[in-house]
Amino acid sequence: MASEQTIAGADAIGADEPFLGLLDVALLAVLIGGAAFYFLRSRKKEEEPARSYSIQPTTVCTTSAADNSFIKKLKASGRSLVVFYGSQTGTGEEFAGRLAKEGIRYRLKGMVADPEECDMEELLQLKDISNSLAVFCLATYGEGDPTDNAMEFYEWITNGDVDLTGLNYAVFGLGNKTYEHYNKVAIYVDKRLEELGANRVFELGLGDDDANIEDDFITWKDRFWPAVCDHFGIEGGGEEVLIRQYRLLEQPEVQPDRIYTGEIARLHSMQNQRPPFDAKNPFLAPVKVNRELHKGGGRSCMHIELSIDGSKMRYDAGDHVAMYPVNDKSLVEKLGQLCNANLDTVFSLINTDTDSSKKHPFPCPTTYRTALTHYLEITAIPRTHILKELAEYCNDEKEKDLLRTMASTSPEGKEKYQSWIQDACRNVVHILEDIKSCRPSIDHICELLPRLQPRYYSISSSAKLHPTDVHVTAVLVEYKTPTGRTNKGVATTYLKNKQPHSGEEVKVPVFIRKSQFRLPTKPETPIIMVGPGTGLAPFRGFIQERQFLRDEGKNVGESILYFGCRKRIEDYIYETELEEWVTKGTLNLKAAFSRDQAKKIYVQHLLEQDADLIWKVIGENKGHFYICGDAKNMAVDVRNILVKILSTKGNMSEAEAVQYIKKMEAQKRYSADVWS
Repeated sequence: MASEQTIAGADAIGADEPFLGLLDVALLAVLIGGAAFYFLRSRKKEEEPARSYSIQPTTVCTTSAADNSFIKKLKASGRSLVVFYGSQTGTGEEFAGRLAKEGIRYRLKGMVADPEECDMEELLQLKDISNSLAVFCLATYGEGDPTDNAMEFYEWITNGDVDLTGLNYAVFGLGNKTYEHYNKVAIYVDKRLEELGANRVFELGLGDDDANIEDDFITWKDRFWPAVCDHFGIEGGGEEVLIRQYRLLEQPEVQPDRIYTGEIARLHSMQNQRPPFDAKNPFLAPVKVNRELHKGGGRSCMHIELSIDGSKMRYDAGDHVAMYPVNDKSLVEKLGQLCNANLDTVFSLINTDTDSSKKHPFPCPTTYRTALTHYLEITAIPRTHILKELAEYCNDEKEKDLLRTMASTSPEGKEKYQSWIQDACRNVVHILEDIKSCRPSIDHICELLPRLQPRYYSISSSAKLHPTDVHVTAVLVEYKTPTGRTNKGVATTYLKNKQPHSGEEVKVPVFIRKSQFRLPTKPETPIIMVGPGTGLAPFRGFIQERQFLRDEGKNVGESILYFGCRKRIEDYIYETELEEWVTKGTLNLKAAFSRDQAKKIYVQHLLEQDADLIWKVIGENKGHFYICGDAKNMAVDVRNILVKILSTKGNMSEAEAVQYIKKMEAQKRYSADVWS
């Protein structure tokens, strides 16, 4: 009652006064004037969109609580499809983008989302949006692990017990059959989402990068969309329309100090280095040593020593060093000529999807020269969607039909793509050289090509011995293609040219990636290492560390190395060091020189001969077993030999032997660092 009386009293007091006082009128005028100014200003912005967009240099995304709501973005823009990606090399992100883009054809407006930047608990609310669908393009990485950006999401669905009833989903996995844990992440997520009550709209798709992951994706995608249409009662898609994801803005007036020149994220990060150093902020490591390891045979293997002094970066034997390479200058120039481009033009590519957290495909503004040198994979084998877009630039109908055929899902198209693109190892430069009527715009090429990824190398040193240096062992990649061209590896060609000279410091941008490939915590535990060729790299670090511990008077278990190469006098890398460790009693070396005799001998043969020794180490003495090198043949053979030895020497059935190895893996006693 008191409050009501007070209000009534106030009304009574002003009964004889004017409705608006002089001060009230003044305040009202200011408010009306402000509103009018804001209205006119916003109208002017709408009428002049080109002038209103102020390009700011890209910064590392620091997502606030308001930014990470994908549900708000979907609702605000009338979308119902969200495609999440777990990607380490960019392929998963690329596939996610293609799916989201195609959704428009099926009346499902889509957006791409990085689970690391989203509140994934909002999946519980997705069912509130009509015809909503979540698609997951997830790569499996390392030893069956999720990618870095999908780790939190993976742990959330693994450890949580949420009710996802009403969530419509589909999963496409990216893996490689040469690895032990083929597509483990996608298989688990697909199964786990169903366990949590979600509704699988279409079957799990599995892509194999060892074969043709592009073909796997397209085959799955072409069956996925009809199933989605059927589920939601949507009519099939109309004619496919090619839509640009980014718009071009040329910026000749941008100040030079606001232009990116190769930085990964922070502008001027290469000039003003400051820790912590990681994938977004690499350290410029001086090259101290770059020497040849091979003594003949026509091939090249480099031993490189990088200084990380002052970086505050730490590493353990078995970790990886990642290096950002740059593309060959002559290839960049050639691509610029083929596109009739001025490579020094300053530009930005701006995402046409204003709700996307990814405003640019790479740091902008920059020049075409910088983009093609530092940010784009110009030597990669182009996927079919790139060929489809390139076809639109052909003046010659036959050449246009060739590109369209190779981009199609027809058996003839797939066969042609396999022979003309993949088997011939044609990159985008080769395609434009051979399809002479195709002259695309350089900005569209920059939109289509994938990002240039860092290259990872097993560190071939121990921080116990070299705390401020990282050693790399790398074979130079260079080969002739069926078209008569010479293709060169981006990273190893870049490294080969990084020769330190007196008075001139040569640097490469690097960061350290932690690994699960570790020496036993107890030095007295015996170990077996299998590492032919550059597979020796991490084991060089292991042996250095064990020698260091022995020199300190520690009790160190037996270290057995199975190493292989072609010829002792040509490619026996680190021969002097290995022989010295043998002399000191630190190493038991088993070497196979495959071409030094009529019948080839590989490390696999030596393992078979040493069945008793291997059983003694891993069966009786609970030692550790390590493999590093080729995943496709060597690693598979070694694992099979191990199963055979466990069966015969350990009196196990084959199934029991397989389980024994799986148990060793779980105990971190069996580790593989392999590549294909």
